[in-house]
Amino acid sequence: MIKVSVMYPRRDGARFDIDYYVGKHLPLVWRLLGPDLKRVEVDQGLAGGGPEAPPIYIAMALLHFDSVDAFLAAFGPHAAEILGDIPNYTDISPAIQVSTIL
Repeated sequence: MIKVSVMYPRRDGARFDIDYYVGKHLPLVWRLLGPDLKRVEVDQGLAGGGPEAPPIYIAMALLHFDSVDAFLAAFGPHAAEILGDIPNYTDISPAIQVSTIL
């Protein structure tokens, strides 16, 4: 099992519409990626490591797939549509990491 982490770094003045992200973007991702997408988790940042520290990331989506090949096969044909929707909810470029779940 692998996890694709899509992380939106917090920065002053950035725009991020969490309602659009959760209510429209992620359902679009689910629909397009189909059954290869096994699970999605969404984290909304609240704080950083210290009591007054802001979160490092405004939001993160954690997408689970059986393998990297399954992710690439599902994402590739729909990449333009998924990535093209990003400006509808944010002006932040996401950081993406693919990890093995141990």
